[in-house]
Amino acid sequence: MEKLLLIGIDTRSMLNSALKLDYDIYSASYFSTSDTPQIKNQKIILKESEDESCGVFEEEFNSKTIIDMSQDYIDEVDYIIPISGVSPSDFSKKDQKKILGNTDVTNVENKFEFYKKIKDEFLTPMTFHITDIDEAFEINENYTDTQFILKPLQGNGGYNVNLLNNDTNIELNNIEFIMQEHISGINLSSSVLAKRNWTKTITNSRLLTMNDFEKKNDFRYVGNILPLTSESIMSKIKNINHITEEMKTTSQNLVEKFNLTGSNGVDYILNENGLYVIEINPRIQGTFECVEKSFGINMLDAHIRTCIGENFEMPKAKYYSFKKIIYSPTRMKYADLNLDNIYDLPHIGSITEKDEPLLTIIDKDTDFKKLFKKVEITSEIVNKLSIRYQLDKE
Repeated sequence: MEKLLLIGIDTRSMLNSALKLDYDIYSASYFSTSDTPQIKNQKIILKESEDESCGVFEEEFNSKTIIDMSQDYIDEVDYIIPISGVSPSDFSKKDQKKILGNTDVTNVENKFEFYKKIKDEFLTPMTFHITDIDEAFEINENYTDTQFILKPLQGNGGYNVNLLNNDTNIELNNIEFIMQEHISGINLSSSVLAKRNWTKTITNSRLLTMNDFEKKNDFRYVGNILPLTSESIMSKIKNINHITEEMKTTSQNLVEKFNLTGSNGVDYILNENGLYVIEINPRIQGTFECVEKSFGINMLDAHIRTCIGENFEMPKAKYYSFKKIIYSPTRMKYADLNLDNIYDLPHIGSITEKDEPLLTIIDKDTDFKKLFKKVEITSEIVNKLSIRYQLDKE
């Protein structure tokens, strides 16, 4: 039996799908939630235990640590699928040959190189590569009518993204940044499958950030709702069919332009000026479980089959699906919560720091309004639990 390694921040969702396929599965991850399948060949960095803090993800995560920890697995397996948090560029040239998916992602993951490649062909925010914060303020003085944001040159999930204003006081700490025109609007995303001479947008979704729930200029990724319709876009949009067709065509053109393969995501912002291309995620996306629940397919199987050149027929969506990550409103000690639509659960008694990811809500329904209500009710229950088990109360 061929050996397959899943490697990234959190392998839970893909492990569930991988275990239904005919591979000997290996896993290496930063997180190991209490609902992560336990398998023979498994390595985990964060060992959650009672009365111990899970720490601050941004400060402690390093993809190189996962690669180094997993080198024996990398040497042993036949195939590797990097997921969020680990780039194909992190692997040696020899090991990249085992990757099922994209290997040459420099012009996609480097946000300034991506901007330069697409700025004359697609609508995209004005972008500058900066080396220090003083340079950002100098550029800002020449564009007095433009609001800018600062983003890491490479990175995902909306971490370390900040509005640039007179109060901005951040240290770049040897991390390269871009300064990008801030586009206000509706966050959208496409999921695209691709192989040689064939590209297909399988679904569009409403992409959610913290700003969709709390207007605090927090750009962290929160989740998705799919498929994209006049209801799930959650805004008064008259020409939804035109928008979904434009997303479909643009996403396919972008994936073909960068010669991508397997499952890829394209992120957009929609406003009155049109559909702005923001970035490409050249890997399986956070919509993974939503697609599986909505379409009734094994998304990992779809990714693998397209990577090796096989056809994969997508059925029509049977349900709306909604994913929402809950970031803990307090520093809290996790207690058991008996709900059937929560995932990525902490280990009982472990401590989640304030504003760190606590768990994920994922649900489906044929009726969008019912689905939205179910997810919001669960959100309220989880937030009340966080307050109930809050530590260091004032």
